[in-house]
Amino acid sequence: MVAIQLFNEIGSIFRNTPTFALVLETLLVITVIWLLLHRRGGGRRRQLTKEEEDRIIADYEPEPLVADTDPNHPLLHTRVVQSKVGKRIKVDGHDCLNLGSHNYLGFLEDQEILEEACKSLRKYGVGSCGPRGFYGTMDVHLDLEDRIAKFMGLEEAIVYSYGFSTVASAIPAYAKRGDLIFVDEAVNFAIQKGLDASRSTIVFFKHNDVEDLERLLIEQEKRDQKNPKKAAKTRRFLVAEGIYMNTGEICPLPELVALRQKYKLRLFIDESISFGTLGQGGHGVTEHFNVDRDEVDLISAGMEGSMATVGGFCVGSHFIAEHQRLSGLGYIFSASLPPMLTQAAISALDRFEREPQIFEQLQAKSKTLHAKFLRFSKLTLRGDELSPVKHLYLAQPAENFDKELKLLTELADKCIAQGVAVVQAAYLQNRERQPVRPSIRIAVNRLLESADIDNAFEVIESVSSSVL
Repeated sequence: MVAIQLFNEIGSIFRNTPTFALVLETLLVITVIWLLLHRRGGGRRRQLTKEEEDRIIADYEPEPLVADTDPNHPLLHTRVVQSKVGKRIKVDGHDCLNLGSHNYLGFLEDQEILEEACKSLRKYGVGSCGPRGFYGTMDVHLDLEDRIAKFMGLEEAIVYSYGFSTVASAIPAYAKRGDLIFVDEAVNFAIQKGLDASRSTIVFFKHNDVEDLERLLIEQEKRDQKNPKKAAKTRRFLVAEGIYMNTGEICPLPELVALRQKYKLRLFIDESISFGTLGQGGHGVTEHFNVDRDEVDLISAGMEGSMATVGGFCVGSHFIAEHQRLSGLGYIFSASLPPMLTQAAISALDRFEREPQIFEQLQAKSKTLHAKFLRFSKLTLRGDELSPVKHLYLAQPAENFDKELKLLTELADKCIAQGVAVVQAAYLQNRERQPVRPSIRIAVNRLLESADIDNAFEVIESVSSSVL
């Protein structure tokens, strides 16, 4: 009876199944059987003799693990620093004025900050040995986050242990696949990696060109009108830098804020250079333009420049910081900032609040150097006069990228030999969003004297005239 019932059920299945499905299933079964038989038959191979195996092994030439490297590659001929980094630095045996280190306020040689960091070292040890979410959070981390939030006049801050990972983690913590991000084409490499990780649709606008940005926003608005359901679900972001690392130019923040309000964008600003350098109190590009910081959804900054330490932070509303504690990959999976370097950042903030005149001093030195370096006969200067980061380019471009880079490298080497440490800006050209023209990147230090700037100008002018 069971067999008859099973036969009837199978017959019912065949009667109710479309013919094309039965044919397809039959073909699949035949294909699987053929593959099994073919594999079994293909496994009968002739057994090699010992002599044949030895000959094959002897003739085998493995592919090299590393391809042939150009012996003249710049990374194989690095400059060696033989002293503490400060206003002056010893490079390859030459005592030089340092125009290459991002030590804008001169805190790398500040004795008070050094002593506070040493006290922290004796109390906590070298490192935290764990991420913040496990056993890496110490009281100094909480103190620093509280101090940054109060200094910026915002609700909350979150501290990362590596400056590069700060904005590279913050962007994908909010922007996801299907979102839309409008980005200045000159943004730094860390922002570019954050954009890649977000998997969002990226729209680049011309550098500091607000009109081009609005043109793209209008085009997007027209597309949204054709598909309002999709538009209602699409979040839109606007990403820029306070001062652009690749150009030394300040972003037009008031115009960006106006477009943010008009087109309902979320605005992210990376202030790795502008924090601690712009504004009367060093609060950055928002203070420089007198823009309410609540108009910016997220402010991020690396602490390697003006604060003489490492790491970075994001500051904004409570939601902005709290969300990153669960979604910021650089925060979740990285060991926390070493306590002594955290204390160095706190001590730097103490100086910010106690001696606000240091920002005016830095801006005055940036203006002085800018005015002087505009006079080069063989080089052209790019960057805002208030920016501590500036770029020198060949006045007459070379025939190709490699030739231009080679000339700038030779220029930097000869300047170092004559007592002025400058360095050509380094880029991953095959990874950058667009090719970046080779340049000498100048970093201004608050401790520079007028005589130092004059001497640097004379050396660079002399060397560039001989090389170019």
